[in-house]
Amino acid sequence: MTGPIPAPTALSSNSATDHAAPVLDTATPAAPSAVRITRPDDALAELLAGNRRFVNGTPEHGHDVAAAAAASGGQFPHAVVVGCLDSRVPLEAIFDQTFGSICVIRSGGHVLDRAVLGSVNFAVAALNVPLVMVLGHVRCGAVDATVQALQTGDRPDGDVGYLVDEIAPAVQGVGLDDPDVAAKAMRAHVTRTVRRLHEVSGVPELMAAGTVSIAGAVYDLDTGRVEILA
Repeated sequence: MTGPIPAPTALSSNSATDHAAPVLDTATPAAPSAVRITRPDDALAELLAGNRRFVNGTPEHGHDVAAAAAASGGQFPHAVVVGCLDSRVPLEAIFDQTFGSICVIRSGGHVLDRAVLGSVNFAVAALNVPLVMVLGHVRCGAVDATVQALQTGDRPDGDVGYLVDEIAPAVQGVGLDDPDVAAKAMRAHVTRTVRRLHEVSGVPELMAAGTVSIAGAVYDLDTGRVEILA
């Protein structure tokens, strides 16, 4: 990724509650399945439908090399998912998405830094993704480590300490005396991350136009289900 990020391109507007038939663009055969999703609510519906297929054991996409070749001519993703690096949360699998469908950004506890923010900016501005999702998960090790660090006063050294510092406000907002502090702080951290992504360059304008939306969600390690946070 080199050179300046191009100005965002306006997409078809649609409200979050409008469930009209998806706007599809079939003019570009390089797109996965030759179908392009351009509206935020359609993108979210596709991710949740894929998660249902995953949970029900009926995925459509097995990540076959033929699918990789079919998508190699260009990319038209309909979402960028910011998730945790946890090895138990493979984002393409849990949303049953094929090559070229979603951009994936992962960091410990889905913590934001300049690289993550720049990547979201690129996905929205250059690739025209209509949906940005922040996906936390239950029993997040980064959140647990932050709770422990704040309880003991023993902050990890180095770059792990940066992760703790970024998650700490969510933990402090819940309160260390809460018996469910880790679980509640994980959700609070997702919500806080969503709020911060509202500040990415160009995103407020596109959200006002209804062409981009940001969703927060939580993945259940035991059931495989994704829950959208209000």
